[in-house]
Amino acid sequence: MTAGPRHETRAEQPYVAIPAKVTGRGRAAALVAEVQEWLHRRGVGAAGPPFLRYWVIGGGGREHIIEVGAPVRGHVAVEGDGRVVAGSIPGGSYVTLAHTGDPERIDTAHARLQDWASGQGLTWDNRGEGPTQVWGGRFEFLLSGLAGAAGPCSVEISYLVRPA
Repeated sequence: MTAGPRHETRAEQPYVAIPAKVTGRGRAAALVAEVQEWLHRRGVGAAGPPFLRYWVIGGGGREHIIEVGAPVRGHVAVEGDGRVVAGSIPGGSYVTLAHTGDPERIDTAHARLQDWASGQGLTWDNRGEGPTQVWGGRFEFLLSGLAGAAGPCSVEISYLVRPA
């Protein structure tokens, strides 16, 4: 099931994340647990669900360049340690779309979001670097499922994409 899209305004949100290059979701799911454990060891609570931040969309055998992270409370000063980096989700206007169900149907949700945006005349906050499109604000918040999943599962994901 897919709900949305809709517009949403968000405040800037600090986070910590592990940068990675991945071709599938398995490695990203393992990194979610690693980020959560990193926060736990430091006594820092997450301020929301874990997420994937897409810097570059791969596909067709090409790697996605992502950060697997967790938002942290704004008043908590958290620094990375080399493997884990500190960053922030930019504040501003976003388009959101929720997907619940088979993770194999995630591409269908992405296509629905793109079709809707095209119909609205929206373009996304990304820039070309040679043949590569680098995203300024494209996130998947992992509301349930996926993390640690070994086999068929149901997921609940909230997409957040910043328009140009």
